[in-house]
Amino acid sequence: MLQEHGRQAAIEMDAAPRDVIETAARYLSEEDNALAFAYSGWAQCALPHRRVAPGEVWEVASDRMRLVVEPGRRPSGKDGLGPLEHVSVPFGSYARLILLYLQTEALKSGSPEVELGRSWRDWMARIGVPWGGKSGRGVREQAELLSRCRLTFHLVGQGRAGLVNSAIVDRALFMDEGEDRQGRLNLETARLSQTFFEQLRKHPIPLEEGAIKALSNNSAALDCYVWLAYRLHSLEKARLVTWAALKAQHGQGFKQLYHFKSKFPGILEMATAVYPTADIEVKDEGVLLKPSKPPVPPRLVASR
Repeated sequence: MLQEHGRQAAIEMDAAPRDVIETAARYLSEEDNALAFAYSGWAQCALPHRRVAPGEVWEVASDRMRLVVEPGRRPSGKDGLGPLEHVSVPFGSYARLILLYLQTEALKSGSPEVELGRSWRDWMARIGVPWGGKSGRGVREQAELLSRCRLTFHLVGQGRAGLVNSAIVDRALFMDEGEDRQGRLNLETARLSQTFFEQLRKHPIPLEEGAIKALSNNSAALDCYVWLAYRLHSLEKARLVTWAALKAQHGQGFKQLYHFKSKFPGILEMATAVYPTADIEVKDEGVLLKPSKPPVPPRLVASR
């Protein structure tokens, strides 16, 4: 409808919730839709959407994988000489966007060394995250939390080993605010840990930068988009995922299943607004996933 009649007509026809229409319109307006990548583990288990208590371990599981994220510690006091204190695990949209940048650049260059500075600023600006003000402070916080945490992806079944006790980065992403409060990086490069980089190279998910940009302020929809990009194209036949299984993976923040069941279809709508070939159906029993084309055609991935 957007392609045939335009954004305003779609809104007037009440074709979908307005935020879904706006998201789809932003996605369709992208002229240079670059390639991005994520490790497949993030499609099965993801970081929290909201802040958890300092020192609290984050755990989430799907039918194939379990993720455990251990928060780090940092010296307290203005001079950094005080006792170590726990910090939170990384959370929210900014943590995911930082990770997507690191993973994308590492795969494109074929090296765990990732350039920071101007390249990182440019990428964040392209997806609509300015460096100053509140967003700049949010990015700086998540960069530190990502640098300090350790994670384990436990693979379930078939005698497979987990990705055990891997830091995401070997070199910290800490940033100093500087006098202009714009966020000055104290390193020119970041280095993904070798374990994480090897898993990323073996199991990448191709994504569209335009889709990430359209969902950049919605961590739940970002996770859902990555999940669908991973699952749908590999299906040989339709598969029903029950509401209980969906809540275990995507609904950690909901106490009751009926609360999650009422909200998740809206998250799916946002994710499929940037993944037009996704074929899914919300049913009473859960969500029916059907074989679909991937968001990025294999020929485009091969050509990069």
